[in-house]
Amino acid sequence: MSTPFATRVQHLLIAMDQLLWVALTLGDGLPDETVSAAAWRMERQRKLAGRILRPLIDMIFRPIERDHCRASFEAECRRSQLPHIYDTESTLHD
Repeated sequence: MSTPFATRVQHLLIAMDQLLWVALTLGDGLPDETVSAAAWRMERQRKLAGRILRPLIDMIFRPIERDHCRASFEAECRRSQLPHIYDTESTLHD
């Protein structure tokens, strides 16, 4: 079964977002973290970058989603972008 086009576009956007974060941090960012999730995390850690980035990103995404950075961080915590093949430990024993 083929992956729907919209899902493919979403995968590409997430991958570019994660690459952007690693590039912006000169390799010091978490490689599986999006800029939005990182902004939320850093603001909670009271870092200046988070206090600047989080409101800016949330303002940009406001027409589409309220509290975008928080939602992105929560999605990271839920491992929402983890492919289903990695969901269970049973794949380790196949």
